[in-house]
Amino acid sequence: MRTPLPRTLFPRTPRRAVVAGCATALAVTLTVPVALTASAHRDVTPGAGVVADPVALSADDARVALTPLGSYATGVFDESAAEIVAYHARSERLFSVNAQAGEVTVLDVGRPSSPRRLFALETTGVRAADGSTVPDGAVANSVAVRPDGLGVVAVESPDKVSDGWLVLFDAAGAGEAIGAWRVGALPDMVTITPDGRSAVVANEGEPADDFGVDPEGTVSVVALPDRVSGRKAPAVRQAAVRTATFHAFEGDRLPDGVRVFGPDVAGPDGSLEHRVSRNLEPEYVTVSKDSRTAYVALQEANAVAEVDLRSARTTDLWSLGSKDHSVPGQGIDPSDKDGGAAVREVPVRGLYMPDGIASYTSRGQTYLVTANEGDAREWGDYVEPARVKDLGDDGLAPVCEDSPAAGLLGDADLGRLNVTTASGLRADGSCYEELYAFGGRSFSIWSTDGELVFDSGDELERVTAGALGDAFNTNHTETKGDGRSDDKGPEPENLTIGEVSGRTYAFVGLERAGGVVVYDITRPERAAFVTYVSNRDYGVSVEDAIDDGATPADALAGAGDLGPEGLAFIPASDSPTHRPLLAVANEVSGTTTLFQVDRLVGRR
Repeated sequence: MRTPLPRTLFPRTPRRAVVAGCATALAVTLTVPVALTASAHRDVTPGAGVVADPVALSADDARVALTPLGSYATGVFDESAAEIVAYHARSERLFSVNAQAGEVTVLDVGRPSSPRRLFALETTGVRAADGSTVPDGAVANSVAVRPDGLGVVAVESPDKVSDGWLVLFDAAGAGEAIGAWRVGALPDMVTITPDGRSAVVANEGEPADDFGVDPEGTVSVVALPDRVSGRKAPAVRQAAVRTATFHAFEGDRLPDGVRVFGPDVAGPDGSLEHRVSRNLEPEYVTVSKDSRTAYVALQEANAVAEVDLRSARTTDLWSLGSKDHSVPGQGIDPSDKDGGAAVREVPVRGLYMPDGIASYTSRGQTYLVTANEGDAREWGDYVEPARVKDLGDDGLAPVCEDSPAAGLLGDADLGRLNVTTASGLRADGSCYEELYAFGGRSFSIWSTDGELVFDSGDELERVTAGALGDAFNTNHTETKGDGRSDDKGPEPENLTIGEVSGRTYAFVGLERAGGVVVYDITRPERAAFVTYVSNRDYGVSVEDAIDDGATPADALAGAGDLGPEGLAFIPASDSPTHRPLLAVANEVSGTTTLFQVDRLVGRR
């Protein structure tokens, strides 16, 4: 176990102080749209679903370019019809989770400019190893595929506080399920270890919508069959499932700064035992290159857990701390009423609260990479967030009079910003001495002992301000400039990592602003912005068009991609075009889009 942090209400920084690798300035010409070299466009003919003029902005020394090739559209608006993607090289198939339909859509992407739907995977009616059957109404949440074609789907119970399933399938097959295992409550994400031997499932364990029941969050470690096809179907036994819990961190064993808060609600069995375990909600998982350790993002807790995969035990848990938005290079635009893009330093701290987490190695060292989205707990009558100007009303404590934020409560300053009411109170509970916003509006790189190596600071907001103009900090459902500044800004949701020409890149999806930001993370302490591309027409405001009488499908037709959720990098060696590709599932537009990743000639 690591040395615990000093006992404070909430750590002001991560385990180690922010180091010089944190971004402080942009290396990009914001006023000039990117001009790609001719080589970046060779053999690239925009296909279905590519808007006429994708937004693109690059650093002056960018080594790669991102070009949208084609998209598959469901025509479903704002119902999570495309969430998570996984690719199988041998069959040239892309698997896209459609939570709205409760299925996984199988796409033929042999021609990336025109992805074609083949069928949907069977995920209900499947007999599981524990004797249960996946019922109608069960929801597919995540999918992962091993190189040999063994695939798994995390499936949520219709009653989300009950245990879910992990369904096994053959990626090269006709869509039928091979079997299923029972896992924990609300299996939200699944990944397969690099050695292919195990699936690791983040069982989020969210409360019931009325906050009447709150199951434990857990991590399932499932031993996978050696093969997926052959004369005899692989054996699927419940004994293959082991569960890592958080019981070792109950009570005073909880590390400082890990957020456990809100009402103490009983589990499905009516027990109030294991409050910490019921409060922690595993969101996303990444696995070390040696397949021995899983790192689990606990978003609302603003923490990361470490799981030993050989023993299926949670061996460590640590807080990510907070970032100081009053420091130059770490500012935010905190208001939707300040006249547009106005990124500045403010006396507010940001909780990183990552959604997506990934990992890679550099010079033999493992690093974790997080997309610092932020999220609040709002279940039943419990509502965590409040606008700063509302602190002091309806039973909430006010901002302390001696706080530097006390004179900034107007709408154009901090008044409109949503902050957590669960952190920042003075010890006597009389007032808020610190204001904590949701998310970092950034992505970060961490060592596996909790040290912050790099943070993108305010670059994501500054890049999108330069690229989007009046659509800065817009929402995904509608185009409304500055509309998300009072919440979480561009909202970095998820990311994936890939290697191009010997360099390592992070591809970060911006859920609200739209598009993908690319950073060179080859040297983690020197990570640098490369390019931002958005296959979205910001002149189309879909929600407004529907309000004016358009059908969702018609309103979506020219909008492009809204709300990137899941990303998958496809290396050149596995790509149908023999060039690297990026697949992105967009939950609001219901589109699954493929981008080509090109090395710019002459850039080294």
